[in-house]
Amino acid sequence: MKQLKNRWNIESNFQFFIIIVVFAITGSASAWLSRPFCFWLGITKEDLGFWFTPIRLLMIFPIYQVLLVLIGFLFGQFKFFWNFEKKMLRSMRLGFILPKE
Repeated sequence: MKQLKNRWNIESNFQFFIIIVVFAITGSASAWLSRPFCFWLGITKEDLGFWFTPIRLLMIFPIYQVLLVLIGFLFGQFKFFWNFEKKMLRSMRLGFILPKE
């Protein structure tokens, strides 16, 4: 825990707890929301068979990214999650999505 607090530049255990809660809620919410999103797009397991799961996982990724910042904002940790998001997208070579600073 101490290493993560240093790496993420977190001062209190409470802030660390809030951040972990946000990650947990976001992961569950993005997986839960992928089902109605697939239904809305007309993507079904019957149509895609084996490829349904990989496609659904690819769809969860952008949902997760948006929810992470939104839920982080609701918990008062917008700055941390916005910086986390930027760092993650840049490390995945997707930094072109971000606005220029």
